[in-house]
Amino acid sequence: MIQLLPLMLERVGIIVIIAFLLSQIKSFRQIVQNDLGLKGKWLLAAFFGAFSIISNYTGIEIKQNALIDNTWLMEVGPDNAIANTRIMVVGIGGLLGGPVVGLGVGVIAGIHRYTLGGFTAGACALSSILAGIAAGYIGKKYKKKRIITPLFAVGVGMTLETVQMMIILAFTKPFEKAWALVEIIGVPMIVINGLGILIFMFIIQSILREEERTRALQTHNAFMIADRTLPFFRRGLNEDSCMEVAKIMLQLTEADAVAITNEHRVLAHIGAGSDHHIPGQAFATGLTKKVLNQGKIMTTRKREEIFCFQDDCPLQAAVVLPLKVHQKTAGTLKMYFKHPEKLDKVEQELAEGLAKLFSTQLELADAELQSRLLKDAEIKALQAQIHPHFFFNSINTISALCRTDIEKARKLLVELSIFFRSNLQGARQMVIPLEKELEYVKAYLSLEQARFPHKYQVSFRIEPGVEKVLIPPFTLQPLVENAINHAFAQIKEGGIVDIHICKESENIHITVEDNGKGITLEELEPIGKQTIHSSKGTGTAIYNISKRLEGIYNKEAALHIHSTSNEGTKIEMVIPLKRSR
Repeated sequence: MIQLLPLMLERVGIIVIIAFLLSQIKSFRQIVQNDLGLKGKWLLAAFFGAFSIISNYTGIEIKQNALIDNTWLMEVGPDNAIANTRIMVVGIGGLLGGPVVGLGVGVIAGIHRYTLGGFTAGACALSSILAGIAAGYIGKKYKKKRIITPLFAVGVGMTLETVQMMIILAFTKPFEKAWALVEIIGVPMIVINGLGILIFMFIIQSILREEERTRALQTHNAFMIADRTLPFFRRGLNEDSCMEVAKIMLQLTEADAVAITNEHRVLAHIGAGSDHHIPGQAFATGLTKKVLNQGKIMTTRKREEIFCFQDDCPLQAAVVLPLKVHQKTAGTLKMYFKHPEKLDKVEQELAEGLAKLFSTQLELADAELQSRLLKDAEIKALQAQIHPHFFFNSINTISALCRTDIEKARKLLVELSIFFRSNLQGARQMVIPLEKELEYVKAYLSLEQARFPHKYQVSFRIEPGVEKVLIPPFTLQPLVENAINHAFAQIKEGGIVDIHICKESENIHITVEDNGKGITLEELEPIGKQTIHSSKGTGTAIYNISKRLEGIYNKEAALHIHSTSNEGTKIEMVIPLKRSR
């Protein structure tokens, strides 16, 4: 038994070679990751079956309880037996591939072992088939719950080898001869096969870790590229943005050239071949046209299939991917290589992932553009709602003054023209200088005070230097109008409106405070949150302001209302000095 151990260790070296060879085969990597179909599993069964045959051929012949150290065992004498690593190969195949692979390997190994002969041929053949089936079902069941660990695989392999010893004892005659054989080969085969499975599974784990590292690196690169290109793709597909994206990709990938196109022309080309792949011109390669027409990823490692019109073009391989916006191909992303071997699986998968990310970024940019256009349209509509009734009141006032005070009527017509000129200018702009809004407010007050000369007084406290600060149009004036129409509705004189504007930190604070009748708590609750139907339109104006501040500043601005019944109202706007976009 002791003499058998070093000889079996030599045979285990074969398993290490098998594991190394398998680690270089794509189909084996796929089976480890559960990516292989039925056809692939049968191929893997044939593969492991071939190595189980090698295991039989390299076995150690046992003759009358003595070892025959042959190098290649082609036939076993009728009274002899062999010690080998067959069950180990069958067990590994079943654990990794499941019942289909396990059964296939077991049948191949068992039949071949039976053809070699020997007084244990039948028992060994039966144990091979049963070991394959058992390992396959154990592997299938265990993989559903967790990853098969090396120690678990060792336990399964040693158990299968122990069962083989029991089958030899049960089905081999005479029993005394079988028992003498098991005494010699039992412990060495159980221990050495367990050691072989351990080494094999460690190699499998290294394959898995390598795959995980590769995918993690690939994912990291993809997200890094996506993060750095997002600001440019938000501008859409144009020459400036695509040129920046192409520079980033050339820096962070193994490509020798990167190009981006829209449906009609090259928008950017950085790297090799840039002397004839010129942005702004028509496509230099027929492969791009095929991708645009079919909307599918195309890869080539032959210069002829790129279809470049330049005979001395250095680009020898390419992967061309469609950039899609709402399921429509809007352009292409192209990665070119001078040497075909550089276009490996990692680079191809990275390109495919980036194409999907870029397509998503373009869709988001398009959605953001549509959202902004809609928001702008809503803001214009809200602005157009302001003060249609004011025009008629002013005309009536001026009409009456034409009979009594022509000069004042003339001045009010000038103020009215200033008011509506500011109205028209504001309707075309998202923000205007504060001084323009103040001009608008003063024109409004001139027209209103002509109607009610003693009803109220308005004071301005404007911090020097804020006149050029940009604010949304039609924000201050409606607040002043609310104070006049609502706060002083029941009085004839003595009203005070205080307008205070100053900078604080990174914001401008605009406060309109009156000493009017105030607002009850019940009335105050919905103001600014919804439109309120009233004869004066108070709630609608403040709601419009609130919506416009929200739309323009993305909730960075604020509008606060403080009021006590019969004590007055204070409305404060806080507007960022800089817009977030």
